Amino acid sequence: MKNRKSFRELIPNNFAAVKSTFSSLSSRNYRIYFFGQCVSLTGTWMQQIAMSWLIYRLTGSVVLLGVVNFLTQAPGFFLSPFAGVICNRFRLLRILLTTQTLLGIQASILTILVLTNTVEVWHILSLSLIIGIINSMDMPTRQVLVINLVDKKENLNNAIALNSATFNGARLVGPSVAGVLIALTGEGICFLINAISYLGVIVALCQIKITEEMKQSSKNVFSEIHEGFRYVSGFLPIRTLLLLLGFFSFFGVTFITVMPAFAKDVVGGDSATLGFMMGSLGLGAFLAALYLAARKSVLGLGKVVSISVILFGVSLGVFSFLRIDFLNYFMLLFTGFGMVATITSANTLLQTLTTEKMRSRVLSFYAMALGLTPFGNLLIGFVAKWIGIPYTFVICGFLCVVAGLVFEHYRPIVRRMARPVYVEKGIMIPEIAESLESSSDIQ
Repeated sequence: MKNRKSFRELIPNNFAAVKSTFSSLSSRNYRIYFFGQCVSLTGTWMQQIAMSWLIYRLTGSVVLLGVVNFLTQAPGFFLSPFAGVICNRFRLLRILLTTQTLLGIQASILTILVLTNTVEVWHILSLSLIIGIINSMDMPTRQVLVINLVDKKENLNNAIALNSATFNGARLVGPSVAGVLIALTGEGICFLINAISYLGVIVALCQIKITEEMKQSSKNVFSEIHEGFRYVSGFLPIRTLLLLLGFFSFFGVTFITVMPAFAKDVVGGDSATLGFMMGSLGLGAFLAALYLAARKSVLGLGKVVSISVILFGVSLGVFSFLRIDFLNYFMLLFTGFGMVATITSANTLLQTLTTEKMRSRVLSFYAMALGLTPFGNLLIGFVAKWIGIPYTFVICGFLCVVAGLVFEHYRPIVRRMARPVYVEKGIMIPEIAESLESSSDIQ
C-alpha cells in the first residue's frame, strides 16, 4: 500500500509554493511599486474600455475604434528606440514620475470634458495621441526599473511575471467595473477614477529608495540606437522572439480593438456585456501570469511560447462564432491565457538572454514590436467592416496558429544558440546538471 501524505504534511509544501509565486515581493522597493501599480492599472483599464465605448457610442464607426487605438499605441513603435537610450542617460524614477503625472493630467482633462458634456471626437483623438506619446517613454522605463527594484536577481523572472499579473489582474477588474459603471452613470466616472488612481503610483514611486547614478555617454542618440539594432538583429534567439512578438501584436492582440462592436452588434449586448467579456479575457491573462510567476526557471519557456500562440489562435477562432454568453466568456479565458503567456514568456526570455549593457535598448525594441499593434488595429477595422468581425477573428486566429507552428519548427535552433548564454549566466541546463550529478557519483 502506497504511503499517502496527510493534509497537514501537504500544507507546508503548498505554503512554500505560494511563497515562491510571490517571492519578489520580499524586496521592499518592488513591493511598494507592485501595489502602486495595482491601483493605477485598474484605473487605466477602466479608461481604456470607457474611451472605446465612448467613441463607438458617438460615431458608431468600427474604423474610428481602430483609429483611436492606433493613436494610443502607434507612437510606441516610432519613439520606443529613443526611450531605450534615454533610460541609459537619466534617472528612471524621475522619468516615471514625469510620465505618470502627465498621464494623470490627460485623464483629468478627459474627465472634465465628458462630465461637462462638451467632449467631441477630435478631443478623444487628440488625447489618445498624447497618451501614446507618453506611454512610448513610460513602458520601457517601467520594464527597466523593475530590475533595479528586486534585491535578489534570482527573483527577476518572478518579478517580470508578477508585473504581468498586476497588469492582467487590472484587466480583469477594471473592464468589468467600467462596464457596469458606464451602464449606470456613463463614461465620465471611469475617467475620473483613472485620474485619481494615478495618485497611487505617484505616491508609491516617491517611497521607493534606490541609488541611481546619472549615466554619461560619449555617443550620440542615433549611434546608440544603431548599436542596439545591430545587437538584436545579430543574435538569432532575440531576433526570432522579437519577430514573433511583432507578428503576434499585428495580427493577434488587435482583436481587442473591435470588441465593443462585437459586444454590441454581433451578440446584441451592452457595455456590461463588453465589461464581462474583457473581464473573462483578463481572468485568463491573470491565470497565465500566476502560472509563469510560479515557474522557478526560464528553461522550457520557448515551448510555452509555441503552445501559447497556438492556444490563442484556436480559442479566438472558436470564440468568433459562439453566441452563448457563458461559452463566450469561457473561451475568452483561453484567449487571454494564450495572449499573456506568449508576451510575458517572450519578455522573460529576452531579459534573460540580454547583456546588462544592452538591456534597456533590447526592451525598447520589445516595446517597438508590441507597438505594431496599432497598425494592426487600423487593418482590422477596415477588414471587419468589409467581411465582418467573426470572419476577421478567424483569419487572425489562423495566422497566429501558423506563427506558433513556425516558431516551434525553429525552436531547437533558438535553444541551441541560447545555451551558451545560459551557461555563462549560471542557469542550470538539464544536460549539465546530469553531468555534475554523474561526476559527484564517481567521486
